[in-house]
Amino acid sequence: MIRSDVPGSFAWGVFHERHPKLVRQVLDALPYGPAERAAVERLLVESTTGVLEPLPESSHDQAQWLEWGEGLWGRPWGEAPFLWAESYFYRRLLDAIGYFRPGAWQGIDPFAPFKSAELAGSAVDDELAALGKLDGLPVGRRAEALLSSALWGNRADLSFQITAEADGSTASDLVADESALFWAELERSKGGRVCVVADNAGRELLPDLVLIDHLLSGALAAQVVLYVKPQPYFVSDATMADVLASVERLRRATSAAAAAVGGRLWQAMNGGALVVRTHPFFCAPLPYEDMPADLRAEFTGAAMTVLKGDLNYRRLLGDRLWPPTTLFAESVSCFPTPVVALRMLRSDVIVGVDEAAVARFDGSGTVWRISGGHAVVQVGLRWSPARWGPTSGR
Repeated sequence: MIRSDVPGSFAWGVFHERHPKLVRQVLDALPYGPAERAAVERLLVESTTGVLEPLPESSHDQAQWLEWGEGLWGRPWGEAPFLWAESYFYRRLLDAIGYFRPGAWQGIDPFAPFKSAELAGSAVDDELAALGKLDGLPVGRRAEALLSSALWGNRADLSFQITAEADGSTASDLVADESALFWAELERSKGGRVCVVADNAGRELLPDLVLIDHLLSGALAAQVVLYVKPQPYFVSDATMADVLASVERLRRATSAAAAAVGGRLWQAMNGGALVVRTHPFFCAPLPYEDMPADLRAEFTGAAMTVLKGDLNYRRLLGDRLWPPTTLFAESVSCFPTPVVALRMLRSDVIVGVDEAAVARFDGSGTVWRISGGHAVVQVGLRWSPARWGPTSGR
């Protein structure tokens, strides 16, 4: 289990280096008053040098967090599991800026200025213009380009500009690539329900939506259920408001291809082919192994679930330091459907890499697990019926 009390580790750096910068950005982005600013500053001090304090009694979810944090209250933040502590930091940040309290700041996303600026940026215009270049590619080649765009998200030199010239130029950056199995499984279960658990908003959500459009318009899925966060979380994680903003960004694009995608997505939402859902668990400090029964029931029966991004990967693997050669399929048996991870590496957790590749990356002299310069496409088709119930024929 990863914790943040090891100086120099990635988890330690998140609390002692990343969060202080984040706090400065949040306080600079919106004109919070003295009370909110002071509360944010106190949180920063507590999370780096203090002990875990529970939410105020007036909090709507205090009882739930008391249960989740049983045995942790009063202990240093670094002694809590990293996933738990990082999640609690963002929950406390929302409390500090008045997100849940009645008043002027209630419901105001502290990360909205970052999301809006990114979505309105000229880089998005360029990417959406490049989307039209994919229309002339063979179907299989176009599909691979769209998958790569969704995988790499906001890496400026990639996204939709992976066109005919790319020709596999990112292959050396893939630590594990099971994209062929991904497409084969979609073909095998063609016409079923596909779930997509989103990660970030902005330039990362746009290619996710374009990939969803491809699944629907190509009849690889009869319905796509897109899961987003119920509240702002982990800086730029997507909420329903971000989905709506992204679909509208596509609809009003000057690129005809992008505008057409936006129009189809709008109609898909109208007709129920694209459904957006959320659940409190997506902001819980827990791994997917602890998914509640009602959410597990929602996933059950889906042909496939696509998990986007680093945080979903951490939750899928329990945020533990598994031996990197551990088989991915055997590590994700807790999930109730076949699962696909599309993830840029931004934390220490990794499985499904062969021994030779691990030796090569470890010997490269780079921090390949956390730099964001490498990625995985991993597919898990195995799960345990004895543990989780009927397999619906799978």
